[in-house]
Formats: sequence, C-alpha cells, structure tokens
Amino acid sequence: MKIQEWNGRLHGLVIFRALLQDPVVGALADALEALEKGGAVCTQLAAFEAVLFEHTVDLSAYLSEAILESENVCVRKAAGGQLSPVLTSALDSELKFLQQLCGLSLDALLDAAGLDEEQKGQLAFLPRWECRTLDLARAYEARMGQIGRKGYGMFAKHHVFTVDDGHLVPVKYPDPQRLSELPGYEREREKVIANTKALLAGLPANNVLLYGDAGTGKSSTVKAIANEYASEGLRLVEVKKNQLYQIPDLMDALAANPLKFILFIDDLSFTANDDNFAALKAILEGSVGGRAKNIAVYATSNRRHLIKETLSDRTGDDIHEADTRQELMSLSARFGLTVTYQRPEKARFEVILTELAKQYGIQMPMDQLIVKAEAFAIRAGGRSPRVARQFIEQCKTGVQR
Repeated sequence: MKIQEWNGRLHGLVIFRALLQDPVVGALADALEALEKGGAVCTQLAAFEAVLFEHTVDLSAYLSEAILESENVCVRKAAGGQLSPVLTSALDSELKFLQQLCGLSLDALLDAAGLDEEQKGQLAFLPRWECRTLDLARAYEARMGQIGRKGYGMFAKHHVFTVDDGHLVPVKYPDPQRLSELPGYEREREKVIANTKALLAGLPANNVLLYGDAGTGKSSTVKAIANEYASEGLRLVEVKKNQLYQIPDLMDALAANPLKFILFIDDLSFTANDDNFAALKAILEGSVGGRAKNIAVYATSNRRHLIKETLSDRTGDDIHEADTRQELMSLSARFGLTVTYQRPEKARFEVILTELAKQYGIQMPMDQLIVKAEAFAIRAGGRSPRVARQFIEQCKTGVQR
C-alpha cells in the first residue's frame, strides 16, 4: 500500500471512526498526513512514537486492544441481534485494514511514503517500535462472543462509574474492597450475592435495600460485590440522591447494553416533601415499558422506611393521613429484597476482630486484643465492623499497643 492509501483508509474509517479520537491513533494519523503531504515528517513521527511509548513499545498490542475495546455501531447492533449485512461487510473490510496497520513497521511506512535512501537516512535515528502479525478478525469474533462479560468502550476498561450531568464517568481508582475482607456478616451478604448472581444469569433480580446501623458494612458489601463479579459482566453505577431525576434516560441507554448494572444509592433517606422521592419510585417500578432486566437498584440506608418523620407529621391537618402515611411507607416496599445489618453483639464483634487481626498480621494475645478493642469501641460510640477495622489498623500502625 502506498502512503496515500494508508492515509486515506485510516482517515476514512466508518465503523471504527472513534479510534481517531484515541491519542496514539490520532498521532499516527497526523504522521501519515505529514508523510503524504510532505509536512514536518520527523516532528510528527517523533510525536507519534512519544505518545505510543507512554503506553507500550508494541504498536500491535496497543492497536489490537484499542480495536477490541472500541465502542461502535456494530458492537451495539450485534448486542441486540440487529447487525445488518451492510454493517457486517464494512466491519470485515475495516478489520482487514486495521490488521495490516497493526503490523506496520516504521521502515515499511517510510517505504510506503516513497522516501529515497537519503531521506530515510535522515530519519534513521528514530527508534523502531515493535509490531507483529495478528489474526484480528478471529480475535474480534472471539471478543464479540464475550461481550456480555467484557463489555466494550469504557465499560471494558472500567467497572465502577459515577454520574455527571446525566452521563457516566469512569472511576479510575475504585475502592478495592473484597468480600473476603468483610468478616462477620456472611449470612446477610449471601442474600445480596444470590440476587446479584440472578442478575448476571439473566434471571429475575430484585432491587435491594440494605438497611441498619452505621458502620456495619452495607456500602462495603455492594462495592465488594461489584469488584468480585466485574469479570462476569457486572458494572456499578453510583448515583447521588439529587441525581435521581437524571437516571430514567440513563437506564434507557443501559437497557440495550449486554452487561449487567447495579445502580448504587448510598445512605438513602428523604424528607416528606422531597422531590427525589417520586423520582426513585419511578425508577424502582420502571416506566410504561417495564424495568430493564439488566439493571437493579441497590440502596443503603440507616432508616427502614427511608422517610424522615417528626411527631408533627402525625398530628398535622392532612384529611387523609392514613393514605399519606401509606404512600410514604410504600417506597421501601418497592425493594423486593431487604437485608438488615444490625450492630454486632459481643460474640460477632470478637469474630470480626479475630479475622481482621489475621488479615493485618497483628501479633497480640487474643484476650488482650479483645479487651482493648472493647474499650476502643466504647470511646468510638459502640461496636461495629468499621470500629473494629479502625482499631486493627491502629494496632498495625503502632498507635494502639
């Protein structure tokens, strides 16, 4: 291929057009442009290599990963079983070209540009990136078969997201909490795990309310489950209470995604006149089209009925007080599964301490550890897994002796 064709094919991508926004591919496109039009060739090639080498010296590895994870119209249509012959043909054609691009060396690129020996000699000092021949079509077919587990686009690179102005934003460094690091509440977590496995299997899954005392591991349970099952296609979207009105449109977009999603609302509670109350009810029940089968809402709260009430609320001038109270209490009933996390009793607190001491490698007689931990818990406001972890961490750092 001559440089004109390399340049034209790369800039003429349709299915994989989003690749041109990739910093490495974009720098390569600029270098091809310079080689064809006789611009600042050395500058553009050096700029391309500098961007590539920030990630890897292997062009084939970088491009193939970017291609396999690319979000495009074909992968979205294929997920819904709607890939047309026109799109299939275009996909095959572009994969063949991209496979050639993956194996393109610097010397081959200079030859394609028609540079003479003197011109190539002037560029001899540039480092040579690595490249190799790949069967990109087969790799892409295999990846499409795993799309429900690996995802595409940002969903392939990240498994935890937040919401900003109605759009998903990846969390680059999510909480690394693991289920094995959360001792003491295995029975409670089993219900949440079973519900999550049903969601992953495409079976009917409930919305889940985890409620109970502060510091008992409700939020940690949800985060740890997201980490545990990310490789099986689970993604976590953390939603703030004041963002609930943005969620219906987001859920419509996620409904066509082959992955499974938990919408996570932490520390949920409402006042009686909170506008977000109605928004959450609509999310839990779904629109007229029904709730998406690949999405479940997991919420944590310190309140069983989620609504903050005062005595004056019960003695107000509402003519239909019973109906109003029933409306306020109906929200928690819309969570199909409610799991209670109670403050640990002495025996459970000791089990938590023992396991955490093993995890952190604390060398202290157990009876002494328990006595000190109980005293620490009294000062901290009572027993809880959070208090136990704080105490163990202080033992690890030498603050507690």
